[in-house]
Amino acid sequence: MGFKHFFSRKKSREIAKDRLKILLISDRVNCSPEMMEMIKTDIAKVISKYMQIDTKSMEIQISKTGVKGHDGKMPTLYANIPILDLHSK
Repeated sequence: MGFKHFFSRKKSREIAKDRLKILLISDRVNCSPEMMEMIKTDIAKVISKYMQIDTKSMEIQISKTGVKGHDGKMPTLYANIPILDLHSK
């Protein structure tokens, strides 16, 4: 991580957009925004043990999809995690 990146901050527009995404996703699956953020943090912590990832650009989404063999829709977790380096830290 560069020195300049250390002091950079997200613009308020980007923060508001991220919060709205989390709120909309959590509303769809009856999961609180706090729970979504905890899930995202835990996933990042585990994956970071094995590779360097861009946690600022990481996105998670929970949606309900039909699953073969089940009558109703089941929640499914999708994660978009940019990998910066495949070597461990």
